[in-house]
Amino acid sequence: MRAALFVTCVNDALYPSTGIATVRILERLGVEVDFPAAQTCCGQPQFNTGYRRETEPLVRRMVRAFDGYDYVVTPSGSCAAMVRHHYPGIGGEDAAGLASRTYELTEFLVDVVGVTDVGAYFPHTVTYHPSCHGLRMLGLGERPRKLLESVRGLELRELPGADECCGFGGTFALKNSDVSAAMGRDKVHNAVSTGAEVLCGADNSCLMHIDGILRREGAAPRAVHLAEILASTEEEPWS
Repeated sequence: MRAALFVTCVNDALYPSTGIATVRILERLGVEVDFPAAQTCCGQPQFNTGYRRETEPLVRRMVRAFDGYDYVVTPSGSCAAMVRHHYPGIGGEDAAGLASRTYELTEFLVDVVGVTDVGAYFPHTVTYHPSCHGLRMLGLGERPRKLLESVRGLELRELPGADECCGFGGTFALKNSDVSAAMGRDKVHNAVSTGAEVLCGADNSCLMHIDGILRREGAAPRAVHLAEILASTEEEPWS
């Protein structure tokens, strides 16, 4: 099986370790991974801010970059949702084709590869935050939880108010900073109440927002992308 990694601009610029972790997981499961170097931003910031015309060239570029791949995998629910739900209306038939071949990492593992146990080992207490795009637009459901529950050594703790937005929302955090920060503090306080060492999620944009508040408040949990937990093994622990 061959797949292309759509790493996303946030991961490429700020969290390259998440892309590396995704490749490690997929290759461990026998998936051949390519990285099309022509990929760029999927256009979500522009589209969400109302600049549809400016989004179209990015959509066309993405379609060209991932042409010929049966599967496109991304460790980001928000970017996967952008491609799946909005590309067909922006870029026509070719973009719709890319949308049908694009998968968020956890749904690719569970639905396409057909696994919930990826051979991971992570001896820590973890609480899981389901980001809005994955929860509501992609309908990831129990997929991330099933993967976490299969990790050896991991104790999964329930996050109160898990289905509530963390307050990031891309440009929402800039336009409505006070509301965004208040929502983030609520999420952080709920995470702290679990006593977990790690708060994990499947979107680094949301984790960036939450982690900033965790650090400012000196709170104990550290934010870690789900891919980095799944990449960790007893022989090669993820730092």
